[in-house]
Amino acid sequence: MENLGYSPDQKMSTGLPLAPKRKVNVFRKYMAAMLLLAPLLLFILAFFVVPMIYVFYLSFIEVEGLDVSNASYSIGNYLTFFTDPYFLRSLWMTIKVSVYAVIIALILGYPIALTMAKSSARVRGYLTLLVASPLLISVVVRNFGWYLLLVPNGVIDQFLMGIGITDSPLKLLFSVEGVVIGLANSFLPFMVLSIATSLYNIDPSLEKASSIIGASPLRTFFTVTLPLSLPGVVAGIVLVFSMSMSSYVTPALMGGANVPVLPIVIYEQINTLFRWTFGSAISYILLGVTLISVTIFSRIFERKFKEVFR
Repeated sequence: MENLGYSPDQKMSTGLPLAPKRKVNVFRKYMAAMLLLAPLLLFILAFFVVPMIYVFYLSFIEVEGLDVSNASYSIGNYLTFFTDPYFLRSLWMTIKVSVYAVIIALILGYPIALTMAKSSARVRGYLTLLVASPLLISVVVRNFGWYLLLVPNGVIDQFLMGIGITDSPLKLLFSVEGVVIGLANSFLPFMVLSIATSLYNIDPSLEKASSIIGASPLRTFFTVTLPLSLPGVVAGIVLVFSMSMSSYVTPALMGGANVPVLPIVIYEQINTLFRWTFGSAISYILLGVTLISVTIFSRIFERKFKEVFR
């Protein structure tokens, strides 16, 4: 008789086929994992999934003013958003500052990540600590630091006028430029760490082989290092873009009313104008635009460089 993982005594005592011990052990292992994950899953369900579903439900309720007695279910909130030039400009402003922040973070972050990858283990640890250290400080504190630097006749204006680059104070605060500087500074560590993680996984022998066959360091970078680091680049771009799209504190402090990005518009609609349902609709539009943009961008890179993204 075929051995199914249980003893002959068990077979003879019952007279019935028993479940294999291997299947029982696998079941117990998955049950243990589910029990360990249960608190986290319940927390996510109660404080994320349920509120998101309720906000989505509110976005389809249309009311006039504060009178909820005449509430009706429709897509009027979404139609109002896409037919109002002010909200469309806010959406475009949000996308624009997010893309600018990604570009600046990528330009500044890639050389830092490359330096970390080429350094020794000890120096790499120090650089990682230095890059991650801003994350230990509140984003509000960091933005107030930039506020003092960018204020008219502040440190940056006095320096630029002192060396003769400008003749008058620049309008960096409460402008698109100020918001982009604040966002790039806030999310630069995520870009650096994402790219660095990808660079760490590149086999050094590939670069050595490239130099042996006569490729210059610049050509080695563009034909070996950069293509193989694209997964980290894409991950950093997705992180910085997503967080920039949903950022509220930095645009509120650095841009104010002059840069009405969608998070600020949502806050005004809900907390100032008490248009809860319309604010809920805008929040889901922001979520949808972010997800669609990130998905399209990721799919384009994955298809074009599918050998790297395997």
